[in-house]
Amino acid sequence: MVAETRSEAIQHLCIEKAILIAAPIEIAFEAMLDELGPECTLPDGTAMPMILEAYPGGRWYRDLGNHAGHFWGHVQVIKPPNLLEISGPLFMSFPCANHIQYRFAADGIGTRLTLMHRGFGEVPEEYLNRIGVGWAHGLQVIKAIAEARFPGK
Repeated sequence: MVAETRSEAIQHLCIEKAILIAAPIEIAFEAMLDELGPECTLPDGTAMPMILEAYPGGRWYRDLGNHAGHFWGHVQVIKPPNLLEISGPLFMSFPCANHIQYRFAADGIGTRLTLMHRGFGEVPEEYLNRIGVGWAHGLQVIKAIAEARFPGK
């Protein structure tokens, strides 16, 4: 038997996105937990509920039932309502390492949420072009959830 190998180039990525949310920091943080969990959707609106165990070492994964699913990462740091960091393969099914950080800061009566995704690995080039779209969608969902919950609008 002859093995054939092909080497993908190691890609590095660094995506940073920020959004202002017209809701207090505590509400914005809870909205983020919901968006990473039961309220998760794809950019096309398809529901993709996830499970986030919101404590250090907790898992973030998609449970498909019957012992099937997809592991996305572990909670590395959680400091409500200011910070959540997750490390793991995320949505990538190839050799890679990723770290995402959600950082919240009070901004007047609202909240500034900054998302940073850094990673490296054998990530196909065409895949890299779609990652930012997904993160922008997630931030918009967090904003919508938080602002719908804030009674002081």
